[in-house]
Amino acid sequence: MKVLGVNGSHRAGKGTAALLGAALEAAAAAGADTELVELSKLDIGFCIGCNRCMAQTSCALTDDMDELYGKMRAADAILLASPDYFGTVSARTKNFMDRTRPFHMVENVLAGKLGGGLATAGLNNCGGEGTLALIDQWLATHEMLAVHARPAGAPLAPGAIATGFAGLDEGGQPVWRSVKGDAIGFAIARQLGADIVALGARLGL
Repeated sequence: MKVLGVNGSHRAGKGTAALLGAALEAAAAAGADTELVELSKLDIGFCIGCNRCMAQTSCALTDDMDELYGKMRAADAILLASPDYFGTVSARTKNFMDRTRPFHMVENVLAGKLGGGLATAGLNNCGGEGTLALIDQWLATHEMLAVHARPAGAPLAPGAIATGFAGLDEGGQPVWRSVKGDAIGFAIARQLGADIVALGARLGL
């Protein structure tokens, strides 16, 4: 089983990459072949609205998205991660979503593949949910099967969201940390990676 992780952060190798990496590590531990793609290291132009993809499953533009199209076709599961930018995905992530339009207009090329979303945010209950919701909508648009992880025990969070909020100081002001310090977010990310592979095995992927 092949699991492709796509990081939509503008900062490669930082918190969002670490969260996505935790999911991929769990998937690899469960037997999957995994790969992490950093969108910030790729040259991916904006969709120009030429509508060429209304008649074909390829894009009129030629850039690094070409290789990524191939990786997405070959993957059995795609994990998409983004930091929260004003309550939704980053512009880089949204551009990636826009450029997957050729995989939807003629046919749903990604239909039946597994998928999952991850997000990083500043506050525990402010923004990350919207980011995951848009990723879920993107998965649904492509007719992918979205996996929502939940570790055993009491529900801890609405999804794989790692935040930089560490509590309030004596004056009621936020205390910040690296998102890498969010044990709950990373636990759910690892569960997502494991669950993706478990479901893939049940489906014979």
